[in-house]
Parts: sequence; structure tokens; C-alpha cells
Amino acid sequence: MQKIHAVVVGAGTGSRFGGDAPKQYRHLAGRTIFRRALETLLAHDGIAAVLPVIGADDAHRFAQSCGDLPSLPPVTGGASRSASVRRALAALAPLGATHVLIHDAARPLLRAPLVDRIIAALVDGEAVVPALAVRDTLKRTADTRVAGTVDRTGLVAVQTPQGFAMDVLARAHAAGDEATDDAGLVERLGVPVHVVEGDPLNLKVTEPEDLHLAERLLGAATVPRVGTGFDVHRLEPGDGVVLGGITIPCALRLIGHSDADVALHALTDALLGTVGIGDIGTLFPPTEERWRGADSALFLDEARRRVAAEGGHIGHLDLTILCEQPRIGPHREAMRARIAAITGLAPERCSIKATTTERLGFTGRGEGIAAQAAATVLFPA
Repeated sequence: MQKIHAVVVGAGTGSRFGGDAPKQYRHLAGRTIFRRALETLLAHDGIAAVLPVIGADDAHRFAQSCGDLPSLPPVTGGASRSASVRRALAALAPLGATHVLIHDAARPLLRAPLVDRIIAALVDGEAVVPALAVRDTLKRTADTRVAGTVDRTGLVAVQTPQGFAMDVLARAHAAGDEATDDAGLVERLGVPVHVVEGDPLNLKVTEPEDLHLAERLLGAATVPRVGTGFDVHRLEPGDGVVLGGITIPCALRLIGHSDADVALHALTDALLGTVGIGDIGTLFPPTEERWRGADSALFLDEARRRVAAEGGHIGHLDLTILCEQPRIGPHREAMRARIAAITGLAPERCSIKATTTERLGFTGRGEGIAAQAAATVLFPA
């Protein structure tokens, strides 16, 4: 039986891209390139675990952009791509993987159907690469002049992820040789490398122009859905209100089966609304004892995971809290940072507003807190 692990190689410095950080940590529509490369593999049912490979100086960057994802702990890469893959294989060896997919962190637009094709081909093959036929006329040049035309018959442009039987790829790397891709090393063993259809959207971000193109492709290949959420919880005397993922010290507390974080509950329902699978009470029934006192971050993270499993990318969250007390303003940025950390969004894509009801209704009388939320999520067209 196949037990497939995936490796996402992101230890490079991206010197051709420029900037003060490696390109894989640049943002693409609210998420880092590295995070987007990881998410599709993490959401795929056919993959047991995903191992990131990061640069020696990138632990903090990775933790900030991807630390909340359920990947394996990252390993530090080597001086070359091949060296980084060898370190990943060593880390996977004790986990019992039979097959492995090697993907570049600089390919953020990976889609599940391509992963499906690679996994299916591994049933009968020991090495598989996705590829696209070369359609442009190819010329060989010398000193800025054309030196000849290259016959493009049979030529393909190879992408990642590339799939291999674990033992085959380990043998290919055993000599410590270098190659621009892992299939090149496997070819040297004489092992047949099978080809499946690649994905034109699965581009590699190398230059700044590639990032601009990826942004346009992501926009053209998606449709937005908007979900809304609303929740209310009563107040009673206590030692602090849990709201927006943080505890606000005050002489009150919210009443509920979980921690009663009305803000995260509204956001959870807003995200669930974009995938149409019910509400927070459906997934986390208050009749179940295991959710008593639960941290509502668990609920919001599960909603995020459900969205990712459907191929959705959260574009923006908007939250309005309705209460007379406690005051929200002094805690707004802490809430924003916490919600961003749970959902993987940049903080500027998490909007938090607060208002009173001019002492009208239950919120105006200080009997409870209400929250309403909206989530904008992009899904594959």
C-alpha cells in the first residue's frame, strides 16, 4: 500500500528575484508563496504528511508565514537543491514513506488534479514528472545572433511536484551528485521516468514579473464567495472576556459551552458559509462534552482547513463587535494579530471594528456581546 509523503523545497535565497528576503516569503494575494505551495499538498487526501525544507536563516520567516500549518517540522536545507532534498529524505526515512513527491516552494499555483495524476502514475511507475509540450520555436544563439533552429519534436518543459518510489530516489541521491531536478538523477540509474500532463498554471516564480503574472492568473482562475456569520453570548461577572482569540482583563466573562469567544464564532460561521457545510453548531455541537471550555481558535482553524480542502484561499475577513464593554480599541491590534495567525492571513487582510448600540437592546444594557463577520474567499473557477 502506498504511503506518500511530500517535500516542499524552499531553502534557496532567490537571488535573481531581488529584495531583502527570499522570494518564497513574498506575498501572493495575501499568502506567502511558500504557504501556497504547502497548502494544496496538505489538503490532499492522498498525502500522509508534508515536509518543508527551509534556509538556515529562515526559521523565523517560516514560523511567521507557515508556522500554523499542520506540516512536519521543517528541516534546514543544504548548499544546493540536491543537498536539500538529501536532508529531507534522511528526515523522512524513519516515517515509513513508500513514495515521495518533491515540489518547489516557488510554484505557488499547484492544483489538486495535477497531484492526482502524479499519484495515479506512481501505482505502476517508480518515477513520474509532470510536463508541458514546448510550443514555441526554439533557437540556439551565439553572440546575440541566431546560430540555428532546434527541433522541438519530443521536447517538454518539466514541472514539479515530481513523484518517486522512496527507495529509487534514495539510491539516486546516494552518490551525492547534483542535478537541476530529481528526475535527472533518477535517469542516471536507468530507471524509466514516466511523464504525465502538467498544468499551465503551475508556473515557477523566478523573476518579479512571474509574481505579477501569478497574481493575474490567480485572479482569472478563481471566483469569489462571500460568507457571513453572526453570534451572541451572554455576559456575567468574571475575571476576563475571551474575545478575538485573546483574553481582555475585566470584571466580566462570556457564558458558553466553549470559551464563548463570540468574535471567533462569527468568523468561523462566515468561513463555513463559503463552503456550505453548515455552521459552528453542526461541526462542534454544544451537546458534546469534548468541546466544553474549548479554545475557539480550534473552531476557526478547522473552518480554515475546510476552506483549503475545497481549494479556497481566504482573501479578507471583516469583523464587527457590538458591545458597551469591555472597550475594544486598546485590544484591536492584538486581536487582529491573533486572527491573522490562526487563518494564515496578513494582518492587513483582517479588519476589526467595534461599535455600541447607543445603550439600546441587550448589548446596550451590558447583558451580552454580539459579533457579525464577513469572509471573502477565492475558489477555483
